Amino acid sequence: MCRSIKTLRTRDVPATDEEIRAAALQFVRKVSGFRQPSSRNAEAFESAVDDIQVTCKRLLESITGHPVPV
Repeated sequence: MCRSIKTLRTRDVPATDEEIRAAALQFVRKVSGFRQPSSRNAEAFESAVDDIQVTCKRLLESITGHPVPV
């Protein structure tokens, strides 16, 4: 599905908040079909990005073991 989303889990450098947010934004764009939502959908769009960013950060912080090489 989202081939352009950068792999955030690497051996050397943890993902930054900006990288996690960019991945969340790409995911919401892909799922919603909107690059930029209309003003009436902007709040729902941004809320989804916020939720996914928090969830992804929690996932990356909780995963143990060796990351998959990129």
